[in-house]
Formats: sequence, C-alpha cells, structure tokens
Amino acid sequence: MTDRYPCPPRPARGTAAWAVTLADLALLLVGFLVLTAAIRPADRDALARSMRARFGEVDTAPAVAAAAETGFAPGSARLADGGARLVPWAREQAADPRVRLTVTGSTDGTAADRDPATGSAELLAADRARAAAAAIAAAVPGARLSVRTSPQPLGRGAWVSASFAGE
Repeated sequence: MTDRYPCPPRPARGTAAWAVTLADLALLLVGFLVLTAAIRPADRDALARSMRARFGEVDTAPAVAAAAETGFAPGSARLADGGARLVPWAREQAADPRVRLTVTGSTDGTAADRDPATGSAELLAADRARAAAAAIAAAVPGARLSVRTSPQPLGRGAWVSASFAGE
C-alpha cells in the first residue's frame, strides 16, 4: 500500500548535516530581512521599540577615547586635583556634538575602599563617578553625559569614555 503523503527524500549519502542546517539558518535570516524590509518606516520604529522593550536597551556605541582619574584615596570620593586633567579633555571631546561621555566609577575591592558612612563599595563607586561628572559638567551638556558604576573592582578611580552617539 502506498502512503498518501510520502516522507521527503533523505539527503544523498555523503551530504554533510551541517550544510543542511546552515542552509536552513540562511533561509531564516533572509526571511527575517525580507520581513523587516517590507514593514513601513513607522512600523520599523514600533518594531525597534518592542525589541528594545523585550530585550532591554543595549548601549552599543564603542568608546573612541577615554581618560581616567585614579588619584582617589581609599574610602574617598574627593578628586585629588579637582578634575584639572579631566575638564580640558572633556571639553575637547564635547566639541563634537555627536559625542556622548560616560563616567564610570569603581573601587579596588578591598575592605578599606568602601563608603565610610554605609560600608558600601557600590555607593563609593557611584560617588566617585558623580564627583568626576560634576567636575566636567561645565564642559559637557547634561544630555550628553551619563554616570555608571562598574560591577567589578577596577581600581580606585573614575573613567570617562567618549563614544559616537550618531547624528
């Protein structure tokens, strides 16, 4: 008795299984690209918003320049030189309106390098980032300046990175 719906033929002997899988993935990618190209421009913005909402906002701008203030005493967020080295650098970077500056504060991870009032290393890292951001705030518009803390110990400092934020 013959089947009404026969199974598809098996790949020829000697065909690599990875090639079939690669072809399937390539077809899926082409299908996704055709789908996104077929969507109207207004719908593309909605698609991008929904993907960001689902997967989170990712800062993908690579840093193109960086400066550091590493003269912090253990347990202190006071800039050693008041940011005298950071301010000219930040002013030079901010001359280009497409550049965004990110200040990242960190501790060295030792027990001595913690906020004296709370004993929190994360709070001290945030204070260091805020101190560096306050020093360069006059040179950089607030909308182009962000403050972060490092999740791992990088040393007693605040790092300022410049990244291209687009047109």
